[in-house]
Amino acid sequence: MSSQRKAEAATSENIVTTETSSLSDLWKKEDWLAVWIGFIIIAVGAVAVITGAFDFNAAKFSTWGHGTSFFEQVNAGFFGKLILTVAVLGVLFTVGNHLKGLSVKKYLPAFLGLFLLAVLVRFISAEYTLNRWLEWAFFAILIGILVSNTIGVPAWLKPAIQTEFYIKVGLMIMGFSVLFSNIVNFGLYGLGIAWIVTPIVILFMWWFGTRVLKIDNKSFVITLATATSVCGTSAVIAVGAASKAKKNDLSLTVSISIIFTVLMMVFEPVLIRVTGLGELMGGALIGGTVDSTGAVTVAGTALGETAQTAAVLVKSIQNILIGFIAFAVAVFFATKVENNGESSRKIGVSEIWYRLPKFILGFFAASLIASFIAVPAFGKETVSSINRVLDQYKNWAFVLAFTSIGLETNFREIKEQFQGGKPLTLYVVGQLFNIVLTFAAVYLLLSGKFFPLPNLAL
Repeated sequence: MSSQRKAEAATSENIVTTETSSLSDLWKKEDWLAVWIGFIIIAVGAVAVITGAFDFNAAKFSTWGHGTSFFEQVNAGFFGKLILTVAVLGVLFTVGNHLKGLSVKKYLPAFLGLFLLAVLVRFISAEYTLNRWLEWAFFAILIGILVSNTIGVPAWLKPAIQTEFYIKVGLMIMGFSVLFSNIVNFGLYGLGIAWIVTPIVILFMWWFGTRVLKIDNKSFVITLATATSVCGTSAVIAVGAASKAKKNDLSLTVSISIIFTVLMMVFEPVLIRVTGLGELMGGALIGGTVDSTGAVTVAGTALGETAQTAAVLVKSIQNILIGFIAFAVAVFFATKVENNGESSRKIGVSEIWYRLPKFILGFFAASLIASFIAVPAFGKETVSSINRVLDQYKNWAFVLAFTSIGLETNFREIKEQFQGGKPLTLYVVGQLFNIVLTFAAVYLLLSGKFFPLPNLAL
């Protein structure tokens, strides 16, 4: 059994592994390979934009339907970008799997099959009506579930089902878009709303889930708590990996998050208008409570330009916490949860380092490079252009990940996870607590009764 599988087996039995790191981890272990793949894509994307020497844009499915035919968008340029996308990701992930010890002959055809399913996901989720109400993550999981629970996953496709690998690469790429300058734009107002409320909500949901509801699956509890308080899908990805959550934990969390994100995206702006909360406070409330960044933008736009700006800024500042929270969760689970709280069993620094998801370090590094090197050197507009290129590669990696989750999901196991409705109760109670606490912070900071109002001109 490989050292990586030994560690995973030990984790599943709540036994703390005693393995140590070695230099070869840098080119053999999945976490580090995700870092290098992410940086390669970021570097090539940056060079493409800065020099203008070549087009590195990945394929993007524009919204179709509602008077616009999909076939109007299908041309030589579209197919060229689709070929580029599958070539870039196929080569990088195949090389990564070769370094991990997996046969290229087995992985490459499996990857192409998985990529075709990802293309189907992107196509369906781009339909006008579906695109307005549901995220691609929903369709990725749905299509995977339909395959796994009907005809079954063919043996030749299984080598490409590597949820964590795709997740880690996607998060690495995402790190370049998390700019610390967002803190400056909204100052202490954004920090008060996003950075004080969020940890309190996570702690509350952890307490409520483990102590009141007595949910045994602690990885699920912390993953759902972070998804509720930070940013839906992205938080699920990062904290799920940090806490070693199972595929079904991720699938169930994403499903609950997506359903309520749609409901809140539609009804929260309506309630804000009815109560006369105003654009500034309403936008900040949306940014702090709606799970998905995309849904935040849509809901904020429904209120007005000021609301959209406030909502996006609060959510952006909140997203910066993803790396910090994942780091804290990894340390907490290694020292407390997986150690069963045994004070007699000491966990050293080397053990924490071994257990720490290394891709989180890459996430931080990408964010710091973008914030303090790229922006000063090339300007915010250029970095935004780079991120528009990178965004599609991130999305493709996430689609591959969530399609993989669906392919590994069994309806019976999900049914068992509901444990009499406890997961749903945890989310509803946690989200209500989140809304109340966020509203209190928004009223204190942005009502104008206690502090001067900020200038959101960007």
